[in-house]
Amino acid sequence: MDAHKKINYLEIPARNIPASKAFFSAVFGWTFTDYGEEYCAFDHAGMDGGFYQSEQVAQTDSGSVLIVFYSKELETTQQEVEQAGGQIIKPVFSFPGGRRFHFSDPSGNEFAVWSDL
Repeated sequence: MDAHKKINYLEIPARNIPASKAFFSAVFGWTFTDYGEEYCAFDHAGMDGGFYQSEQVAQTDSGSVLIVFYSKELETTQQEVEQAGGQIIKPVFSFPGGRRFHFSDPSGNEFAVWSDL
């Protein structure tokens, strides 16, 4: 695939980078490279990116982009999110084409997980 003019990298705010790293490692299997105390890059997420130190959060109520994960086992993924310290902010609901739930990570950012099963 030609990378020209394609989305290439995501940067996500994090109030607590160590907690965010632990959460995404436990639930989604991400790995990290630290670049000082205020930035880390992540791998194995489907798209590379990083967390930067910030008191701001990404939430759809304030107009933020929503990052949506796919899961073949929606309820299992929801349990893993909860066990790792994520908060469910919109329980599983149906929409044309599937089901999904929204959660916040330990830094307060909103994400969603969907499934077509």
